[in-house]
Amino acid sequence: MILIDGKKAAAELREELKHEVTGLKAKYNKVPGLTVILIGDLTPSQIYVRNKEKSANEVGLKSEVIKYPDSIEEKKVLEKIEELNKDETVSGILVQLPLPKHIDKQKVIETILPSKDVDGFHPMNVGNLSSGYESSVPCTPLGCYLLIKKVEPNLNGKKAVIVGRSNLNGKPMTQLLLKENCTVTITHSKTKDLKAECLEADIIIAAVGIPELVRGDWVKKDTIVIDVGINKTDNGIVGDVHFDEVSKNAKALTPVPGGVGPMTIACLLKNTIDCFKRSLS
Repeated sequence: MILIDGKKAAAELREELKHEVTGLKAKYNKVPGLTVILIGDLTPSQIYVRNKEKSANEVGLKSEVIKYPDSIEEKKVLEKIEELNKDETVSGILVQLPLPKHIDKQKVIETILPSKDVDGFHPMNVGNLSSGYESSVPCTPLGCYLLIKKVEPNLNGKKAVIVGRSNLNGKPMTQLLLKENCTVTITHSKTKDLKAECLEADIIIAAVGIPELVRGDWVKKDTIVIDVGINKTDNGIVGDVHFDEVSKNAKALTPVPGGVGPMTIACLLKNTIDCFKRSLS
């Protein structure tokens, strides 16, 4: 079985992006800029934003983190986004989720200019992706897609089963795989016979938030399995896939942690650079 090393893949992608930023700087005398807005003091969000900032600096991006307390008014946040929309040195804007209850997540997402939406959550980017047009693609499914392509460059005609139908991963993942001529089935926690659906798959992407849901006897030989789940249990962090069981059958499998996570941040940097390049044309 191939253990899909997300840390290694992310390091390789960051190295490519670093070269690209060097070239852009030499040609245009400016570099892409990423601004992250962090509201509140949730530890996972703080760690995630810190990692984003470190990675952005590593590849040579201009990086800025704007921090607000939980009590910040929604109006102030929206005004700051409008200000960043107009700032030509900012190529990408990201507002770290989750947000405090009094701030409307959808309103925040829709205030970000689609051309600076590095998360790929703006309805215009969602629509463009589903229509096959140029768009920012959400970072986690983009990371999953790039990891799959490392194992199997030709996905033509493959049967893919996605476990989880979220806007963050399941739905955009479907669009990426349809573009590659996969036959895609979206399943979820209410699917009648999930095991039977998974046994048909050449590719399984598990992103449903149920610890170790996908078992060894759900996976046929030569299946590529991507585990997006991060679940806290008494035995530590586990994915949505039972790693020990599935590793005996699968052709390739991502670990948790160290699989999809590192690629998510690397893809955020890629999206920022792509937004910068599109702004030049």
